[in-house]
Amino acid sequence: MEPLRDSFGRTHSYLRVSVTDRCNFRCVYCMPEEGLDWMQRADLLSYEEITRLVGIFAGMGITSIRLTGGEPLVRKDLERLVAELGRIPGIDDLAMTTNAHRLAGCAQELADAGLKRINVSLDSLDPERFSALTRGGRLDKVLAGLEAAIAAGLGPIKINCVILEGENDVELYDLVEFFGARPEHFELRFIEYMPFQARWHTSLASAELRARLSAVYTLTSAGEGVGQGPARDWMIQENGLRIGFISPLSNNFCSSCNRLRLMANGHLRTCLSDDGTPSLRDVLRNGASDAELEAAIREMVTGKRKGHEALIDGGTPFEGVMTQVGG
Repeated sequence: MEPLRDSFGRTHSYLRVSVTDRCNFRCVYCMPEEGLDWMQRADLLSYEEITRLVGIFAGMGITSIRLTGGEPLVRKDLERLVAELGRIPGIDDLAMTTNAHRLAGCAQELADAGLKRINVSLDSLDPERFSALTRGGRLDKVLAGLEAAIAAGLGPIKINCVILEGENDVELYDLVEFFGARPEHFELRFIEYMPFQARWHTSLASAELRARLSAVYTLTSAGEGVGQGPARDWMIQENGLRIGFISPLSNNFCSSCNRLRLMANGHLRTCLSDDGTPSLRDVLRNGASDAELEAAIREMVTGKRKGHEALIDGGTPFEGVMTQVGG
């Protein structure tokens, strides 16, 4: 079958599937302090609808699926969806991004259902700062989730860390030391803060973080890691920890973007920055055949924009709200 290409010749093999926009955290860079109006349950794709759509995507060359949210573990019976997606021919990488707050109680169940890997969002190792950044999260529960994931074989675990200037940048070396104590289980990735709707915080460019680390550690370039992400990887020679820098603002990777995002309400977001996404849910619920859904997907992907215009300092913030997009 013809690969899933856009008008700029980019071939897509990676689909992020948001199962909910709800989250048990209220992270300062993800949503405004007053909170959000959540999607209505009737507007969310059912697990059966997600499975059908992923099957169609797989037929067009999507091989990697990442479950996201909001926080995916706030949706009930997620292991049932994992098991269904794992049976789809062509899907060879099934992963999830989570805050791990609820992971301790379900890591083994998810692994048994077919989940292969997890990424965990973790921006601080200080309990008080962690609680402030997440507006109420408990660090001890997240750390317990990491241990449960290791025991379940969901590794190596990629730790996603957003470093904000003047807020948690003092922990840069603490993070390297903590996860570098067990490099066989963890990879650490630093992700530039991406402003949605408004710029609430000050981002630190990947080059600045790399310079700070290079002043203390010996960094050597590393090969590609597991998965199809945009990280540029390095190895810290002193402890063997693999670290990555994801630079969507200072050095964007739009020209090689291979990913799509299926939002929890069925809208296909072809670019992280673009909120004007059509609804596959409505096409599906209006009785479309698989062939008609495939045609709708191809039309949406063809219209994918060339790239975003957000910058480290200035430019155009991304449209929408991060918790609804799926990261």
